[in-house]
Amino acid sequence: MHVAHLSLVDYRSYPHLELDLRPGTTTFVGLNGQGKTNLVEAVGYVATLGSHRVSGDAPLVRQGAERAVVRTELVRGGRRALVELEITPGKANRARLNRNPVRRTRDVLGVLRTVLFAPEDLALVKGDPAERRRYLDELLVTRWPRVAGVRADYDRVLRQRGALLKSAGGAVRSGRAETHTLDVWDEHLAATGSELLAARLALLADLRDPAGEAYRSVSRGQGDLELGYRSSLPLLAEGVATTPGGATPSPEELRLALLASMAEQRKAELDRGVCLVGPHRDDLVLTLGGMPAKGYASHGESWSVALGLRLASYRLLLEDDVLEDPGGPVLILDDVFAELDVGRRERLAEVVADAEQVLVTAAVPEDVPAALRGDRADRVHVSTGAAVREDGGD
Repeated sequence: MHVAHLSLVDYRSYPHLELDLRPGTTTFVGLNGQGKTNLVEAVGYVATLGSHRVSGDAPLVRQGAERAVVRTELVRGGRRALVELEITPGKANRARLNRNPVRRTRDVLGVLRTVLFAPEDLALVKGDPAERRRYLDELLVTRWPRVAGVRADYDRVLRQRGALLKSAGGAVRSGRAETHTLDVWDEHLAATGSELLAARLALLADLRDPAGEAYRSVSRGQGDLELGYRSSLPLLAEGVATTPGGATPSPEELRLALLASMAEQRKAELDRGVCLVGPHRDDLVLTLGGMPAKGYASHGESWSVALGLRLASYRLLLEDDVLEDPGGPVLILDDVFAELDVGRRERLAEVVADAEQVLVTAAVPEDVPAALRGDRADRVHVSTGAAVREDGGD
């Protein structure tokens, strides 16, 4: 898979941009603040319907404009596809596939697959559990786009059940208890939560070996990376499916376990007005040499873990696409080489050099390892509102 053309209208710093891209490595070079990351962010947005830099859409629209448009023409397995997104903060975004409107914006998920490396990835190791949950769920949606609907349903139910807990908690404290409606929302949360949880556990089972191998490749064998899953459910907290070789519960077993845990936690939830049970409380556990990576790993080890997770994502998607699209997902390396020591730069470049398309941002060309500056390399000079192709390669 590769992006053959990128078109932007009023996206970030670009009033209008038309840029042809080719397979191989394209490096976007320019001073900081000139808009390099804006370009790869736009490509990533088409793949995930979200930005790796901000949580909302408003910053994506150029100041003074009402909306932004991102178009990508893709080549996948010899076939072309055109994905168009219209981003309008405060309103529903719209999407077109091959110039035909789609009913829901998320219906274009899966057409373009990307794996993005960025300085923000260090938060996968050092950040809060929400960062690691986001990593799992974004990879889930990339592999199985239908999970986007499950996530959306779960988030909706979670918000509505949380609002009910707050109001019902006040009624309990004032002696006007009306909690029977919570039983209905418990059922909804258990139904959607068990689907999401089952998908995460299935992903984790597939991810363990590639993550361990990728960590060894970028760290030169300095220890073993192990992945586990910490859950709010006693069924999983006891170790089921959280360690290699553990039995994975069925979705129905997870649904019943969620219902039982919500019943057990009902008083505490009413007292606090929050949902204390469900996938939104869980964490991906990263362990190095038997010790938690968070808090124990050095800066360099933390980077190796983060790179290992992203490379594992790439390898899973590459295996998924082996028949339909042997080229695999588009790799995006956003200013990541500036964050790495020379050894990790070179090892990362060696691993990704054979990808069908790699998009790199760098302040200076010298930041990009030689393995990504060969015959298949292009260079694009970026300045405010403009991107101009230069001669690539060495």
